[in-house]
Amino acid sequence: MADHGDGRLRTEGSGGGGDVGGPPAGAGALVVGAEMLLALVLLALVLLAAYRLYLRWGTRSGPGGAAREGQAAVLPRMKRRDFSLEQLREFNGARNPRILLAVNGKVFDVTKGSKFYGPDGPYGIFAGRDASRGLATFRLDKDALRDEYDDLSDLNAVQMESVREWEMQFKEKYDYVGRLLKPGEEPSEYTDEEDTKDHTKQE
Repeated sequence: MADHGDGRLRTEGSGGGGDVGGPPAGAGALVVGAEMLLALVLLALVLLAAYRLYLRWGTRSGPGGAAREGQAAVLPRMKRRDFSLEQLREFNGARNPRILLAVNGKVFDVTKGSKFYGPDGPYGIFAGRDASRGLATFRLDKDALRDEYDDLSDLNAVQMESVREWEMQFKEKYDYVGRLLKPGEEPSEYTDEEDTKDHTKQE
């Protein structure tokens, strides 16, 4: 070893590369390797987060959502008929591409609003159900739904007014297809003329 006057010891024949006081040989490569590994881990985490966001939100308006909306556009207009609660449940957008819901005893075809009322939509809980109580009380949970016919008799005046307002909004935006039947009530017979006249009135 020799001291070359700069205060650092060098081994003989090292040509200046064997500094005892500097980092060991290969340490620079180790640091670069660790930085690359950290960058790869961070990239993987970002990609995973983006994929999870896509699964949660992208599929709602992505190809699946577009397919549902396209399917809704090709469905023929539904003929007028009345529904029991059991019959209404068949039209929830999962078992059947058509989506119906009832408000204040009236059934509406909301298929064209499938991004709202479809299985993944924010109001999907109302698909194939009587939505009156949930809309009146501003609740989007199972407690707002009844498995039996709901006469809404326990709602107060403000809530009933809210139900009527929702009914008017649905009449303006969606096709009215019939009535929600009370237990034991017989369905009405609708003629093609009544059906056509009502659809023309709504357009």
